[in-house]
Amino acid sequence: MKFPWPKWFLLLPGLLVCWAVSAEPFYYGYQVVRTYPHDPDAFTQGLFYFGGWFYEGTGLRGKSSLRRVDPETGRTALRVDLAPHLFGEGIASLGDRIYQLTWRAGIGLVFDRERFELLGRFSYSGEGWGLTTDGSELIMSDGTDRLRFLDPRTLEPVRELSVTLSGEPVRRLNELEYVRGEIWANVWQTDTIVRIDPESGRVRSMIDLTGILDPALRRTRGANGIAYDADLDRLFVTGKWWPSIFEIRLVARPDG
Repeated sequence: MKFPWPKWFLLLPGLLVCWAVSAEPFYYGYQVVRTYPHDPDAFTQGLFYFGGWFYEGTGLRGKSSLRRVDPETGRTALRVDLAPHLFGEGIASLGDRIYQLTWRAGIGLVFDRERFELLGRFSYSGEGWGLTTDGSELIMSDGTDRLRFLDPRTLEPVRELSVTLSGEPVRRLNELEYVRGEIWANVWQTDTIVRIDPESGRVRSMIDLTGILDPALRRTRGANGIAYDADLDRLFVTGKWWPSIFEIRLVARPDG
């Protein structure tokens, strides 16, 4: 004999899912935990944290570089400059390699992570903006609402993901970082970070970094640079020509 469950009980799994989604605040602010020195002449295009170091990719033609930076002093321990015609963009580390995009040249660079020796190049269509990895694939942005997932062996795209907020495309996705199973993206020329579901492309929540840097110290609009220390669960943010890198803790906003 089947037990006559009430109709509301049959809806319980869906209700629990909705509750779990809505229980996560949508809007976040921040609390600065610590401030680290940063080269104010670094036009930050890519950033990640690995093995106690910040790795940074900088832009502008004739000034683009890949750097290993001491967090405590802000000093560059190792640096390689890109060819003068290349405008450096996002960077990511996978295995023992660092991958770096360039803006409009359609050229990606592959470096040995330890020595910064150039190991090879790859090509892609459109522009290169941000780059990160989920541990198995590279994920790149190109300034649109779409993210490309690249096979790290062939460096060919294997799928694309359209990023949406309330069903509308979120464009100008810039520097990327993979954080706790989500893709985080700076939105160009804003102080907003969107947290993206890597399967659906839906924006799960947004982080507002307004006020983190004194306006008098800004030379460009918007934040650009996210790094995550997975071992200690630490978050870092910065921007182009910012004199500081900020370690932050997320704080749910009252309107979240």
